[in-house]
This record gives sequence, C-alpha cells and structure tokens, in this order.
Amino acid sequence: MGDMTNSAVDFYPKNQRGESNHAGEFGCSLDELRSLMELRGAEGVQKMQDTYGDVNGFCRRLKTSPTEGLAGNPADLENRKQIFGRNFIPPKKPKTFLQLVWEALQDVTLIILELAAIISLGLSFYQPPGERSEMCGSAAGGVEGEGEAEAGWIEGAAILLSVFCVVFVTAFNDWSKEKQFRGLQSRIEQEQKFSVVRGGQVIQIPVSEIVTGDIAQIKYGDLLPADGVLIQGNDLKIDESSLTGESDHVRKSADKDPMLLSGTHVMEGSGKMVVTAVGVNSQTGIIFTLLGAGGEEEEKKDKKAKKQDGAAAMEMQPLKSAEGGDGDDKEKKKAGSSKKEKSVLQGKLTKLAVQIGKAGLVMSAITVIILVLYFAIDTFVIQKLQWLPECTPVYIQFFVKFFIIGVTVLVVAVPEGLPLAVTISLAYSVKKMMKDNNLVRHLDACETMGNATAICSDKTGTLTTNRMTVVQAYVGEVHHKEVPDPDAIPSKTLDMLVNAISLNSAYTSKILPPEKDIGLPRQVGNKTECGLLGLVLDLKRDYQTVRDQTPEEKLYKVYTFNSERKSMSTVIKMQDGSFRMYSKGASEIVLKKCSNILNTAGEPRGFRPRDRDEMVKKVIEPMACNGLRTICIAFRDFPGSPEPDWDNENIILIDLTCIAVVGIEDPVRPEVPDAIKKCQQAGITVRMVTGDNINTARAIAIKCGIISPGEDFICLEGKDFNRRIRNEKGEIEQERIDKIWPKLRVLARSSPTDKHTLVKGIIDSLHGERRQVVAVTGDGTNDGPALKKADVGFAMGIAGTDVAKEASDIILTDDNFSSIVKAVMWGRNVYDSISKFLQFQLTVNIVAVIVAFTGACITQDSPLKAVQMLWVNLIMDTFASLALATEPPTESLLMRKPYGRNKPLISRTMMKNILGHGIYQLTVIFTLLFAGETIFNIDSGRNAPLHAPPSEHYTIIFNTFVLMQLFNEINARKIHGEKNVFDGIFRNPIFCSIVFGTFAIQIVIIQFGGKPFSCIPLQIDQWLWCMVLGVGELLWGQIISSIPTNRLKFLKEAGHGTQKDDIPEEELNEDAEEIDHAERELRRGQILWFRGLNRIQTQIRVVKAFRSSLYEGLEKPESKSSIHNFMTHPEFRIDDSQPHIPLIDDTDIEEDAALKQNSSPPSSPNKNNNAIDSGINLTTDTSKSATSSSPGSPLHSLETSL
Repeated sequence: MGDMTNSAVDFYPKNQRGESNHAGEFGCSLDELRSLMELRGAEGVQKMQDTYGDVNGFCRRLKTSPTEGLAGNPADLENRKQIFGRNFIPPKKPKTFLQLVWEALQDVTLIILELAAIISLGLSFYQPPGERSEMCGSAAGGVEGEGEAEAGWIEGAAILLSVFCVVFVTAFNDWSKEKQFRGLQSRIEQEQKFSVVRGGQVIQIPVSEIVTGDIAQIKYGDLLPADGVLIQGNDLKIDESSLTGESDHVRKSADKDPMLLSGTHVMEGSGKMVVTAVGVNSQTGIIFTLLGAGGEEEEKKDKKAKKQDGAAAMEMQPLKSAEGGDGDDKEKKKAGSSKKEKSVLQGKLTKLAVQIGKAGLVMSAITVIILVLYFAIDTFVIQKLQWLPECTPVYIQFFVKFFIIGVTVLVVAVPEGLPLAVTISLAYSVKKMMKDNNLVRHLDACETMGNATAICSDKTGTLTTNRMTVVQAYVGEVHHKEVPDPDAIPSKTLDMLVNAISLNSAYTSKILPPEKDIGLPRQVGNKTECGLLGLVLDLKRDYQTVRDQTPEEKLYKVYTFNSERKSMSTVIKMQDGSFRMYSKGASEIVLKKCSNILNTAGEPRGFRPRDRDEMVKKVIEPMACNGLRTICIAFRDFPGSPEPDWDNENIILIDLTCIAVVGIEDPVRPEVPDAIKKCQQAGITVRMVTGDNINTARAIAIKCGIISPGEDFICLEGKDFNRRIRNEKGEIEQERIDKIWPKLRVLARSSPTDKHTLVKGIIDSLHGERRQVVAVTGDGTNDGPALKKADVGFAMGIAGTDVAKEASDIILTDDNFSSIVKAVMWGRNVYDSISKFLQFQLTVNIVAVIVAFTGACITQDSPLKAVQMLWVNLIMDTFASLALATEPPTESLLMRKPYGRNKPLISRTMMKNILGHGIYQLTVIFTLLFAGETIFNIDSGRNAPLHAPPSEHYTIIFNTFVLMQLFNEINARKIHGEKNVFDGIFRNPIFCSIVFGTFAIQIVIIQFGGKPFSCIPLQIDQWLWCMVLGVGELLWGQIISSIPTNRLKFLKEAGHGTQKDDIPEEELNEDAEEIDHAERELRRGQILWFRGLNRIQTQIRVVKAFRSSLYEGLEKPESKSSIHNFMTHPEFRIDDSQPHIPLIDDTDIEEDAALKQNSSPPSSPNKNNNAIDSGINLTTDTSKSATSSSPGSPLHSLETSL
C-alpha cells in the first residue's frame, strides 16, 4: 500500500500519542476511529448514531464535506497526515550494508579463520630478542628463513583477504536482492491511483496521498485503499474474503452496514465513502503489523511506549509483551525472524562444516604436539641441554613456529570456500531465476524448491489464463461446438444477441488492445462480461458503437447481478415509447423464466418445461462436463402504457424469450500441461486447490494432466474434506489427513482455511519414508497463512495482493505455472553445484592436510609452505566455488526424484571419487617428496639448512599439486558417476576462463614468484612432467568411475539431514523448526523453554487483538474454522505439544515478568528437555548475547546465554 519508498521514519508522528488521548482539533481521535472500524453491521450504525448523529455529523467532526470533499490545501493535508498517519504501510526498514556485513561475519567458519589470521599476523611481527647462542641447541628444521620471515605477514593478510571476499560477496548479494524487491514493490505502488473528491472536483491521486477525511469514490472492481464509512451507495456489494475468509459478498448500505475495510474488493455497485483510517491504522494495516511488516516501527514505538501507559502501547503493538522493555525485543525478534530457522541445505552444511572443523582441529593439535615433543626430546634428552633463562625467547620462537604450522594445517582443513560456494551458487541462481520470472525473496527458498515433493496450486490465473472466452454456443436451435460464423446465425437473432450483450453489462467492462504487439487483448472489468464482449468481437461486430447509441445514463433501469438473483437485467426505452429488457445469468436460473425461444428463422416459438429438460440434458450438462460455465441470454418486451411496476421483480423477470446459451471457458495456459508432466517426472505431485465447482475443477484437472483416467485418485469438495479429517468433536486429526492426502488431487469449493489445513497436514505427516516438502501458490490475501506455512510459498506478481507477496518466498512475476518448474530446476542445480564443489574441495583438503601433517612430523617442515598453501586454498576454493557453482541447469535434473530432507550431501559415489583421487594425489606427492631428487636428478629439498634458498625439488611438488587440482576440477563437474566429464563444459564460460586463468597465474607464480612463494623457476621438461602427472587425474577419474559403487561396502555417506529418530517430539510436532544438530545439542532445553513461553505470550495478544476486530459476524471463538485457526501460523500458535506450561493471561503480566526472571522453569515430564532434567538454571542475560550463535539461529533471535 502506498509509496514504500518513503522513509519509515516520519511514519509515527511525534504527537500521535498525545492526539490519541484527547481529540485535538478534530472531533474524534485516532483510537476512536480505530475502534469504530472494528464494529460491523448494526453495531456500527448504532455507534455512529449514538456518537455522531449521522454521517453528516461524522463528516463535520472530521472537518470535511460529504459533497465537496476536503478543500485540498497542503497545510491541512499535512496536518491530517501528522495526526491520523499516512496511507502507506511502512516496509521493514532495509538492513544497512554494514548490518549485512556484520551478519555475514557471524559465520562460525569465518570466525575460526579470523582468529587464525589474527594470531598468525601477530606472531609474524613478533621478533624474539637476542641472538641464538650455541648453548640453546640446534633443532633440526631450524627457525624460519629470512625469506619466510619477511613473507610471514602475507599468510595472515591473505586469510583476512579471503574472509573479506566472502563477507563482501554475501552482504552485497543480500543488499542487491533487497533493493530489487523494493524496486518491484515501489513500481507496483506508484501505478496505483484512486478517485477522490477534493474541492468539489473528482481527481485521481496516488493511493499513498489519501488522508483521513477524504471523500473517495468507489466503484465496481476497486480494491479499497483505506478504511471508511459509506456515505451513499447504489447496490454496493463487497468481497471481504481477503480479511474474513468468508466468500459470500457483503451488502453495504449507509443505513445497515456502512463500514468499508481496506484491502477488500468492490464486487458490485458504486458509492462514496469518507476515509476514516489509513496505513497502519486500517484493518489491513493491523494485520500487516501482526505479520511483522511493521516490525521496525514497533522498535520506535517501544521507546515511546515505555514512557506511556502500557495499555495504549498494547493497543498499538499486538505482538508485544505489555511490560515494555527488553522482553519485547526478544519476542519481536522471534515473531519477525525468518520463518525457517535453517534451510535443509544449510542444516546439512553446518553439520558437515562442524565435522570437518573438528577433524581439522584434532589433526592440527596432533601436529603441534608431535612437533613440540620431537623438539623437546631432541633438545633436552638427546642433546642433554639445560633450559637456560637466556634461551627462553629462542625456545618460544620454536614453539611459535610449531603453532603456526598447526594453524596452517587447521586453515587448510577448514573449508572456507564452502560459505562462498553456497553464497555464489545461490546468488547466481537468484540472478538467473529473475530472468525466468522468479523473484526470490528468501535465498534459501531457491534451494528448498529443489527438494519439493508436492505443489498445491490455485486454479484461476495460475493453471488457467484467467481470461474468460466463449467457446460454445446454442443459438437459433443449433448447438455450435465452436464460436459460430456470423453468417450461420439469423440476422435478427444476431442483432438481438449483440444488443443484449453490449447494453446488459457494466460499461466498465471493456476489451482493450494488447499492451505489447504479440499479447492477447486486455480484459478490463468483470471477466465473464469480457468473455461475452469477446464473443461480440468474434461475431465481427463492435459493442462500443451500440453503447455509444445508448449511453449509460439513458439506461432506464438496471437490476445488477447478485448472488440471489444470479442474473443481471437492463431495461431500455425504445423509440416508440415501449420498453425492452435484456437479461443474462446462470443458465439453469434464467431458462426457468423463459416461455419462448428464438427459432432458426429468428422468430420466437413456445418453450415448454419438457423442452427445457431436454435442453439441460443435451446442451447444458455436456458443456459443464467440459469445464464450461453456461450463461443464458434472453429478452422481454413491455408495452409503453401502462408502465409496468419495475420494483416488483416477480412479475418483471418472467415470461422471457431465450436468445442463446453460451459456454464460457477459462482456458488452461498452453504451457501448463507440459509443465505438470515435467513435475510428475521429477517426482513432484501437483494438487489443485480451487474455489470452483467440482465438475469444472475436475475437467480442468484432466486438461492439465493433474489427473489422468485410470489413476487411483480422489477429488473432494471442501465440506467433504472437512467431514473426513475431523473427529466427532470437530477436531482435525493427523491420522485422518494421512488417509486422504496421498491420493487427493483436486480440492474444490475450498476455503482458505481448508488450504492451510491441507498444507499443514501434508507437511506434518510422517506417512511414507520421507517428510514432504510442500510448495504452495496463491494470489489472494486469504492465501497468506497457507503461503507462510508452506516450505516454499509462491505469490503471483501480477494478480497477487500485498499480503500474499509479503507471506511468500518467491514471487512469480509472470503468474505462470511453468516458472515453478524452472524454480525446481534451479533449486536442484544449487544442490548439485554445492555437491560438486564439496567433492572437489574435500579432495584438496584431505590431501593437503595429510601432506602438511606427515611433512611436518617427518621433516619438521611442511613440503607445502604456508603461503603456497594459501594460494592452493584461497584460489582453489574461491575460484573453484565460482567455477562449479555457476554450472547452468539442464533438463536432466528433472529426470530424477527429489533428494528429500535426509539425503546426505556426499553420496557414496562422491565418497568413492574423493577417496580415489586422494589416493592418487598422495601417491604422486609422497613419491616426489621422498624420491623426487633421484627421479629428476636434482638437489634434495628435505632438511635444507637454515636460510637456504627455495629448492627445485619442493617447487616441483608444489607445481604438480596445483596442476592435479586443476584437472581434478574438471572431474568434479560430474557427481553421479558419469563417464564424460567434458559434457557441456563450453556452456559454462566462467568455468573455462577460471581453469585457464588459474593455470596462467600458476605459471607466473612458479617462474617469477621467488622468495615470498618459496619457488624457483623450472625447466621446460620439468613442466612437462608436472603436466603429465596432472593429466593423469583425468585418466584416473575414468578408472574410478568404472568401479561399481555398490561393491565398495565400506564407503560411508556424510552430511546427512536430520533423521527422524534424532528429532525430539516437540520438533516433530506442529511447526518443527529446523535447527541443525550442533546447535540443538547445546541448546535444546533452553530453546524449547523460551520458545514455549514466547509463543504463548504472543498467541494471547494476537488472539485478543483479533477477537475484538474479527470475531463479529463469524462463528464463536471456540469453533474450529474461526479466525484463530485461519491465522494459524507458526508465530501465532500456542504450541499444542507443550501443555504443561500454564497459560498466561494478560492479567498475569506481572507473574509473567517474574517467570522470566525466575531461573528455574516449571518442571515438565519432557524427556528431551535436557536443560530441565539436568537442573541447569537458565537465566536471560540481555547484556551479553551469545556470540557464537549465527544470525539465523533461534538462539540468536532470543539473545539468551547460559
């Protein structure tokens, strides 16, 4: 709503709180208006009469005129904005670039690297005092040579540089993604205009400029931009389903129900309203605030709220704990935190990184211990020297060197390219997905989509084009299976048909030329009427000329369409003074009122009930079974005198003459059947959830290929579905849902609640061997809860409402189902790219660690020097992640089943490749290390004396190592054991350029690197030998891929997802948040306890906030389909799995505060609540947050520490 580009700062005016306490210069305050808008129907009318007299009195209080509107002087408008707020719902304040950088820095891997780098830098500048004396012994391997001492700082600096790269790339990606999204938002918003009366003139102004007190003109098809009270209306009907979920249209009139709410659609009629609440104070704004979109504002309000009384603060911030203070911030963070704690992939990666990190730590510790022991034994036992005070600095220098070698081993072991690979891969995919019409709002959604197993899709607009077109017609007693030729219809009948359609439809319904040359004509207004107008154009006539002869004001009487009449009629006065009425409507209704029908000659003939039954059987039912909506068009002539009693509909709407019956289709998008077929091949079940009737829905589902004849499937209507999943008490049972969903393909006549129930039921289901990952598409505000509950929510970019977009993860900018298939392809590609990178990275790591470890232990000096290691590490990691993460997806990705949640990242095939290549490389390097000098006939580099220049021997080892990695990078392109590793290599120019680029730099380093890189230029024949050993990788790769994996029983997989049995009960229940293992083990009890407490507080406030505004006119709060359930969304739930914690009412706030301070939580019979069972006292210490928690983790969002 409104212009999102405004800064959110001026949004909450300084004096607003003051204004809400006294009425200020206007006759009513903000709070009064807010509470007025929460009333419905008779209550609202009563309140208006009691408080303001009538609408005119109300307008006087707001200093506006029902006829003239506001005067429109800028000072007055500005004042109103100050007091009643602006008409825009402030977006979440975008994170600044520095905040994003800070978040990126919280990554555990990066923290380890930063520490290593800082230690290494500090040590490189540490010069021990005094010369070494003979008395202190001369340990083998000596202290670093001068060349290395000078280059010592390079290592630390290089690590910091790599950290900087990762952080910068991550932050920049998040920032640009956010910017793109806001750009799209503001573009959509600036286009929205609305008609208001100012100074007696009707003008169009941007929605964001509307202020309280404006008189707005509303008409059929409008989306109301603000709350208001109706001043006068003609036959006004509003679709409030976006707020209440009730699909019936609500009739509004100044004397019965004058309350109009923002975000609702005008479905019928027109009128004028006075605007009462805008922006955050409107009903949609309040819901937006509940969804956490107003999060940032609440921080500002918090500070004010602490000074004001709690009640007023409560009023404005439904998501807050009323005591103000720090508890709020936590709760807000919890409620506003991203809905998934960690995506599937991130969970697996964190776990893997922790495992690798531990292994590296162990290796580096062993290295240091061995070196220290070797040195100590050699110096003090074999040489029998004393530890002398003056030798201490020298010994310390030795120990420092050993520590640096240990750190090098650790640095090599930690895969710092991993965060970068993930980031690059996701960012690259997101950029490319933009071209495929997927605007990704949450990065992890892109990868979760690769695991999707089910898609619940809307019908209208997603699977179909939402363009009604007439495809069959029964006219002149002939059933035309396609649109007839104008010559095939009697000319009298044709004229009658064209007039009946052109005049008897809202003049706002039009067909405009397409925006682009190639597009379809645009349909504006009621889609069904546009379909009929399209028929007029297909019959080579022009409806506009007919309308110009009889302009709208000349229409004598109009009976607008409504759900009781199910028809629309228009009366016009003929030249001779007589009247003619045209009618159209649902065929079964209108045909009952027909007593004649136009025959083949265009003359009326009798139409008896027997004829009607035959027509229903022969014409109408076949049309309905083809998924068509049938409409009957008829007319009746009346004499001019005596004039009929137009108000008595019962005598007017009978005795009609039928002109034609037409079948209207909402055609399936041409690319949908193919897209659905691809989904099914890829192991994804597509289900259709629609509000249409079951026959039409089934017909469309067959056309799309969602159901194919002979399959075992169920199609249900909403009420049957509800009857089957609820027990005698009317509660939903998971076992009952499990019986239905695996076969359910079509859910027709469904409400938003049904959609949410279905999605939740499938996600929570433990039926089958793996948990389902569900994607949902939706466009209406009422789809919000289902979109938010789903693993991935797709909102429609064109037809979608703001609420739907806000709740979604990916926005389809072209509203097209086939874009979802593209998202699946990209998602799977991300997963594969990461696996490819891992396969490559781990081979490098294993080899490098073992070489550094054995080298250090046997020769007291790593054959690969620290700076060389960093070149291998930094360049191989960073460049390889770029090269392997940017592989474009191929159609073959859709030929396999989804991986599922617990498929390991490193499959057995990949394990085979890693170990196989590791063995080859280690063999080559150790052969060179211990026999290289004899093979190449050069001086040995082992045990070189102090200050010795770099040796050819070690340069050859370094060079061979790098070239082997380069060729192994090509092997790593395939992870499923394919033979042809060059397949499609030229489709990825980045890959080719990186391989050649790395090779070029390597030549430069070897020939001109000199001391810093400990290199010495090589001869051409030595280069050739290095190349041969490198190319050997490719040949060896072929040998490995021909060994069948299933023979190698000893191979283990690594990087599993969460297994069912490690998940505690609570996690499986309701909204199991995915927290990765390492975190869970540390913090399970703590998190559960806080989560339970937070959720209950939040829940109670939300329910209270909702009860006052939304229960009116709905069922009782207890009943299951109430608003409470409609908004069931992780942040809005009392977690049923934790019944032991007493519910806290708003009256018990003090008690609640005491509970928070009280360190021992109530004991619960919960087996998994480690913290409670072991009696650890938990206290909330907001002064210091737990530094180790990553930004996504629940711990971080709660800011607790033990």
